[in-house]
Amino acid sequence: MWKTRITALLILLLGFGIGYFVYKSEMSHRAVVKDVAPKGLARFPFKLGLDLSGGSHLVYRADVSQIASTQVVDSMSSLRDVIERRINIFGVSEPSIQVQDGGFSNQGEQRLIVDLPGVTDVSKAIAMIGETPVLDFRTENPVKDAPQQAVVGKDGNVTVDPYASKYIKTELTGRFLDKAILEFNQNTGEPVVALQFNAEGSALFEKITRENIGKSVAIFLDGSPISIPTVNEAITGGKAQISGNFKPQEAKTLVGRLNSGALPVNIELISTQTIGPSLGSQATAAGVKAALIGFLAIALFLIIWYRLPGLIATVALSIYAVIMLAIFKLLPVTLTAAGIAGFIISIGIAVDANVLIFERIKEELRGGSNVTDSMHNGFKRAWLSVRDSNISSIITAIILYWFGTTLIKGFALVFLIGVLVSMISAISITRLFLYTLNIKKTSGFTNFLFGSGLSSAKSQK
Repeated sequence: MWKTRITALLILLLGFGIGYFVYKSEMSHRAVVKDVAPKGLARFPFKLGLDLSGGSHLVYRADVSQIASTQVVDSMSSLRDVIERRINIFGVSEPSIQVQDGGFSNQGEQRLIVDLPGVTDVSKAIAMIGETPVLDFRTENPVKDAPQQAVVGKDGNVTVDPYASKYIKTELTGRFLDKAILEFNQNTGEPVVALQFNAEGSALFEKITRENIGKSVAIFLDGSPISIPTVNEAITGGKAQISGNFKPQEAKTLVGRLNSGALPVNIELISTQTIGPSLGSQATAAGVKAALIGFLAIALFLIIWYRLPGLIATVALSIYAVIMLAIFKLLPVTLTAAGIAGFIISIGIAVDANVLIFERIKEELRGGSNVTDSMHNGFKRAWLSVRDSNISSIITAIILYWFGTTLIKGFALVFLIGVLVSMISAISITRLFLYTLNIKKTSGFTNFLFGSGLSSAKSQK
């Protein structure tokens, strides 16, 4: 028994330690929030989503009309990765970038949703994404004197594309680019940009050059040809070179832009929305207030209705709460309003397990068992119901996370973590604390302590 009590004491001290870490790290973060390089525990702040911290919401239209239907998904995935890579360079905390598909009048259109928490300057947000270069390779049009094609610009004006009739786009685009390197021509000293494609791009480049020996293959950047070399032989190894009479600084800038991400498709900004810090702070305060009220209401219910077991469950629930907050800081988990809702619901799941256990204990006491045996049997017999309930909740959370949007994923992730942690707090911690009581004899006072509501746990035998 002394081992059980020592273990319970250690768990209690660990709970206090975790709670102190959560409190101290948050206070440290607030104290150095204006510092460029926060140190110590301030390195573990809560990561707040766009709806809680404020920020910018950008919607881009992606033109996939020139891409084969089988390549749209891969192209949009590559586009998302490229923009995320560019944003990460600026150190934006937990950006959310997702592809929105379907429901548009133009079938050759996809949309990209970009959320930048903490960035409330829309112009700055747009600059972070920037005008990344659209790189593609084109071959000669075998049809001579092909009719010119009209294109609609971003400003709505209709112009004639002078190159559409001369060159045909190939599948080789910037999404197959592995890296770009600044080099200098050994004979002229002029800067050139060397391109290295990935495995798939290398195979495409070799195929294109093999099929166009003696012909020109044009390299287009942002819709304009910057190099039109003639192919003398098939090129293997996936290496190409752009020599566009660059100045050194221009070539260096181009290399940086290509390495940060050559967009596989054209994008156009069609919508912006800014959530101010004041709205975000109000949402945060409301969420925290709701969590505190919910926790206190549940604790009050447990203590009044289940008395001593309810008090112990409240202690276990407090340890559960600080463990969850520590996980939010250490993983870290991006907290949104939906995530806070998932956290509150997971508290209810933990209480649900305690209710099942305490009712089973009360039934055992009414059947004539002493307190210690009733607790052991109660936990044992309630476990199957608790297990099945939590497994169904875990399956639901996984499905929501797998198929849901960013908002739903935030809820599902926090809910999933909460259910897993609540199983530990409701089963292991609560049971450990109750076992430390080691009550062998059942008295009227004991019946009252282990009763519920307006009744006691008095034996019916």
